[in-house]
Amino acid sequence: MKFKNCNVLITGASAGIGREFARHLADRARSMILIARRDDRLIELADELHRQYPKLDVHIRKVDLADLVQLQNFLEWLDRENLEVDLLINNAGLGDSGSFAKSDPVRNNQITLVNVTAPTSLTRHLLPQMISRGQGGILNVSSSAGFLPIPGSAVYAASKAYVTSFSESLRAELRGTGVSVCAVCPGPVATEFQQVAKREGAKPNIGPKFLVVSVQQVVRDAIAALESDRPLVIPGFAMKLLMLLGRLIPLPVFRWVTRVSPRKRGVV
Repeated sequence: MKFKNCNVLITGASAGIGREFARHLADRARSMILIARRDDRLIELADELHRQYPKLDVHIRKVDLADLVQLQNFLEWLDRENLEVDLLINNAGLGDSGSFAKSDPVRNNQITLVNVTAPTSLTRHLLPQMISRGQGGILNVSSSAGFLPIPGSAVYAASKAYVTSFSESLRAELRGTGVSVCAVCPGPVATEFQQVAKREGAKPNIGPKFLVVSVQQVVRDAIAALESDRPLVIPGFAMKLLMLLGRLIPLPVFRWVTRVSPRKRGVV
């Protein structure tokens, strides 16, 4: 994937990792399509990018990817505007923290729509154009939570397992087409994600400090991986090591560890 003069679409671009992707690529991209639920943040970001890179063509759209009507309207808008996309960054994500038995069914559906349905639909819509041009890139922001079942984050972890598997399968299908696919699987990152994912009355838990990486490192590692056509990247040495050990542990052992952990069954 070559980023010079590329046309980029970034979901969840108003904050965190998505916003950093926009800032990181602005000096190389020809145009950007930035979508998110909060248009005030998008306007601020677009103004910032225009001040620094006056030649950059920036389009912003307020889209809630948990709403299938809004998603379809956005896809139709892309077609009407005849906008090319060379690089699709499926970054938008939604999470939840707590026992599944006490989870909000509406929230569970929203997680599935944002984390699974939206990237699948966007990729399907844009991929044929990339294949016909013989070049393109798809960067899916997954999570290290997708490597193992995570009690307390059942729906979120399962949705990210889908994203990682989807990326790997798609990459194999696209070999020789000129289109690269990469999944970035960060562990804890200091963003608003934990605040949004926490339930009422609970404190956000980002995890041990030695595992936390910055949004800047996530974006740098992700772009470098896609540029060198690597299939997957886990930002941060500590997280890489932990995930390697975790994937080597047999599932029966993992089940035993979760059974004897101090977390009480059914308690948030």
